[in-house]
Order: sequence, then structure tokens, then C-alpha cells
Amino acid sequence: MGSDDVINRIREIQTTGGNLNKKQIKQHEPELMRSALYYFPSWEHALKNAEQ
Repeated sequence: MGSDDVINRIREIQTTGGNLNKKQIKQHEPELMRSALYYFPSWEHALKNAEQ
């Protein structure tokens, strides 16, 4: 999963009204969390990048 995939998945979750809480993502989308923290300094940075 690349950085673009991370952003796209975050946007998908936002669009469907999913919970982007860090704890929820860790439990339900562990690969997304691992990739987000690999490509971005923090989960919050990944969320901000998805907003742009």
C-alpha cells in the first residue's frame, strides 16, 4: 500500500461516514494504519493530507 493508496482509503472511509478514530483504524484497518505511519509522521498528518 503506497501513500496514494493510504490517502484514497482515508477518503473512502470519510465518504462512507466511517470512523477515522486512530484506535478504530488500528483495530479494523491495521494495514492502513501501518502504511499511514510509514509514509506520514503521524495519523493526524495522514488525515490532513487526505483533506487536501
